[in-house]
Amino acid sequence: MAQVPFDQREGEIWYDGAFVPWADAKLHVLSHGLHYASSVFEGERAYGGEVFKLEEHTDRLHESARILGFEIPYSSETINQATRELLARENLVDAYVRPVAWRGSEMMGVSAQMNTIHLAIAAWEWPSYFNPEERLKGIRLDMAPYRRPDPATAPCRSKAAGLYMICTISKHEAERKGYADALMLDWRGQVAEATGANVFFIKDGQIHTPKPDCFLDGITRRTVIDLAKRRGIEVIERAILPEELAGFESCFLTGTAAEVTPVSEIANWSFQVDAITKALMEDYQREVQPKAEARVAAAG
Repeated sequence: MAQVPFDQREGEIWYDGAFVPWADAKLHVLSHGLHYASSVFEGERAYGGEVFKLEEHTDRLHESARILGFEIPYSSETINQATRELLARENLVDAYVRPVAWRGSEMMGVSAQMNTIHLAIAAWEWPSYFNPEERLKGIRLDMAPYRRPDPATAPCRSKAAGLYMICTISKHEAERKGYADALMLDWRGQVAEATGANVFFIKDGQIHTPKPDCFLDGITRRTVIDLAKRRGIEVIERAILPEELAGFESCFLTGTAAEVTPVSEIANWSFQVDAITKALMEDYQREVQPKAEARVAAAG
C-alpha cells in the first residue's frame, strides 16, 4: 500500500498561531528557509497522547533558532500548549511530532534580517523508524561518504535543516546498497553518529560513545545514558576511532524516532545484540510507556 504524500494528508496543522487544514499549511516558493536553509526543527515522539520530554525539545528548538540568528515569536509555553492541543484535536495517541521554524519571504538573498519568522507544528501516526523484524536482530549500517563538519565551519549545536543535507545523501546511498543507515565520521576521522541517531558501543560491560562536540547531544542519548547509570553501567564519552570497531562486542543507536535500536553490522564489522542492549531497550520503553499509560488512565 502506497504511503500518502505528506502534503496530501488529512487533519490540521498548527501554523503561526492557528489550526489550519492540512492542505492549507503552505509557504511561498521564495521563502528564505527553502533557499538558504534558515530553518530549524525538532523530532518528537508522543506516547499515550503526550510528547516525551516536550519541554526539552521546545527549549532546544528555541536554542537552535538563536544559534541561526533568529527568534521564534512564540513562547515555550505557547508551543507546548499548541502541541498538546494538536495531538488531542487529531486524536493521536502514539505519534511523531514535527515543529519547524523558518525565515519567510520578505527578503531574498543571503541577508534576510527583516524576514518574518514562521512556526508550524504537525503530527502524525508513527510506526517503528526501522523495519520491526530487522530492528530486533540488529540493523546493518554502511560507512557514510560524508563527514560531520568542524564546529568552526557549521552551527553543529543547532538542529538546523541544512545540516541534514549530507545525512540524506549518505542514507540514500546506504539504502541503495541494502543497508538501513550509515555511520558518519567527523572531520577528524573519528566516529560521530548515524545519519539521524547517536551511536553507542559496548565492550567488557562498559558503554562507549563519542563526545558530541560536532553533532547533537540527543535528548534520547542523554536519557539512555541516565538509564545505563541507574543500572550501574559505566558510560565513557570519548573520541572513538574507526579501527576500534573491531574490538567492540555490541552497538546500538538512540534517537527520538529510532528509540534504542541494536546494530548487527557496520560495513565489515559485526556485533551481537547483547544483554545490556536488550535491557536498555526495555528500560527506555518503561521510561516512556508508564507515564503514557498513567495519562490515558487519568483521561479515561
